[in-house]
Amino acid sequence: MAENKDTQQSHEPTRAGFVATLGRPNAGKSTLLNHLLGEHLALVSHKANATRKQLQLIVPYAPLRAQIIFVDTPGIHHQEKLLNQYMLSQALKAMSDCDLAMYLAPVSDDVKHYEAFLRLYEHKAHILLLTKTDTCTQSELLAKIAQYQAFSQYFLALLPISVKKGFQREQLLACIASHLPYAPFFYDDELLTPASLKEIYKEMIRQSLFENLSDEIPYEADVVIKHFEEGVRRDRIYAHIIVEKQSQKGVVIGKGGSSIKRISQCARHKIASLSPKDIFLKLDVEVHKGWSKHKDVLKKIGYDFAQ
Repeated sequence: MAENKDTQQSHEPTRAGFVATLGRPNAGKSTLLNHLLGEHLALVSHKANATRKQLQLIVPYAPLRAQIIFVDTPGIHHQEKLLNQYMLSQALKAMSDCDLAMYLAPVSDDVKHYEAFLRLYEHKAHILLLTKTDTCTQSELLAKIAQYQAFSQYFLALLPISVKKGFQREQLLACIASHLPYAPFFYDDELLTPASLKEIYKEMIRQSLFENLSDEIPYEADVVIKHFEEGVRRDRIYAHIIVEKQSQKGVVIGKGGSSIKRISQCARHKIASLSPKDIFLKLDVEVHKGWSKHKDVLKKIGYDFAQ
């Protein structure tokens, strides 16, 4: 008797691997990953360098029996501040640890940035994505593709995409999955991310801060979860927004507490979209002068350079 389809599939080898998602600040990495995942877990902000740490997002690709673990990373950049150095170290670590890389280059970028990436990545194989193609004409896109073709010996594929206009999601996932090693799945099929709820909630609060005070607050502002109670029906979150100046504290709080109330409502809405539980959220504001420049304060806030 012939084996049924399910039995045949169970005998087929699976693919699994970690894919570093790389690019300069605001290249569209987090936006793309949220689109591939179908959930808004990666922090998206108009502010450059909003992503601080690695975040793993799990996307299955059933036709090749593959589990793709995307690693969202801070933008590749070089600055003197300790916080920026930490973020670069996170991107470099993803490069060295992952099975495959996906480099996002906005169509408006100068090719010199891609050349700098190649030197940093030591010319290892990767997939090159030309992003934000909705911002250019067809002739401009073709001219940019021609420029990158000069480096075709280094990338496995070159795919132009626009999340805003929509793109062939299955084609991208198939391309990525086909280059992953044969391996058993690392995580349960139903899991979206191995990150803890506490980590996800922190990012949602930080995104809400940037969304509501993008022009008034520098990107160095951060969020620390001081206490987290995970209950059966309700999660309780006590968080502090960290700023560097007393004047910034006043901006975050707002007249009569209007700004912090708006940030809190926005954060609760984001969290509620992910969790079926009731959410209690209490936000306070702390001033840590120059916190992004001091290693001991960075470590207390959660940026451990030893990792």
